[in-house]
Amino acid sequence: MTGTKTTQIKRANSTLLWNSLLVLATLGFFLAALLFPLIAHADPVAPPAALMPQLRKMMADDGVPGITVLVFRHGQMLYRIDQGDIAHDTALPVASASKWLAVALVMTVVDEGKLSLDEPIGHHLPEFTGAAGAITLRQIMSFTSGQGGLRGLVDVRQDPRITLAESARQIAQLPLQDKPGTVFKYGSPAMQIAGALVEQATGLTWAQLFQERLAAPLGMTHTTWGNPLRPDLPPGQISNPNLQGGATTTADDYGKFLTMLASGGTYQGRRILSAKAVNEMEHVQTQGLPMTFVPRGGSVQGLQYALGNWCGAVGENGECTLVASPGALGTYPWMDRTTGLYGIFFMRRRMPLVEKDIQTARHIIEQAVQP
Repeated sequence: MTGTKTTQIKRANSTLLWNSLLVLATLGFFLAALLFPLIAHADPVAPPAALMPQLRKMMADDGVPGITVLVFRHGQMLYRIDQGDIAHDTALPVASASKWLAVALVMTVVDEGKLSLDEPIGHHLPEFTGAAGAITLRQIMSFTSGQGGLRGLVDVRQDPRITLAESARQIAQLPLQDKPGTVFKYGSPAMQIAGALVEQATGLTWAQLFQERLAAPLGMTHTTWGNPLRPDLPPGQISNPNLQGGATTTADDYGKFLTMLASGGTYQGRRILSAKAVNEMEHVQTQGLPMTFVPRGGSVQGLQYALGNWCGAVGENGECTLVASPGALGTYPWMDRTTGLYGIFFMRRRMPLVEKDIQTARHIIEQAVQP
């Protein structure tokens, strides 16, 4: 009888112990749930002391009416600055910063295996024949396709209401300026051909594809595509958006896009691009090629080009460790793979007037954070 009572006591104590552990675990779970949002949304760090005077200098000396600066590291926003006459949700045309967005969307179709970076475009678009038919998607997105540069604004001057397929047919009628793959000329109209290829491969329009593949999963609710010369046309009337310079977006939207790239193609646990696609986008494509046409200004002089972005520094294996896609109207998104820092300078001012001071501001940001 005594043994039975002892056994019952032991069982009761064991049950009490396990119940106590369960209660503690449950309390721990709820405590973690309460604390996690506080950790995830912790107060941002203070910007470097020298950054604010630099931004004020840009407003005073460069005529910048207002500027937003977002700075992130390893997926976490460090700080945000809205200085001058610019609202928190201001949407601006970002000119050539559109290229990074456009190439990322094309790469989602490459990820599916519906397009290849190195397949001749003539296999899909028979209007491209001879040397033009051998042009590859890689050459198109690195501006080495031989179809000229930004001069003439061939694609920008097209009717935004035609289709991307018709845009490509018009470009196919133009003679090549160079042998494909031999020279770099920035701003080729060939980005429209990339758009025609993805529409043909997916059966979706560019706008539909962008919404499905990037805008919706990233929460880019204020990003649209148009034509720089026709800001009067609403997006719904545009079926031939200018893919190298026609995006309008907000600093927050572009920051989400950069965060996805910084995370190797994922965003909030969802895979948007393969790691291989991101690596391809940040691999130099112009090493050893003549850079026969580059934009005005000093920010890209002496740089190499990848797919949709400039290489500010190139590693031993051709990987770009510092990338950026500045736009002529003042938007400057960038990413430093060596420090994990990335961000965007967002304003409405011609890039040649502000680029030197943007570079100074970026150096201030980077010098304040240890690798």
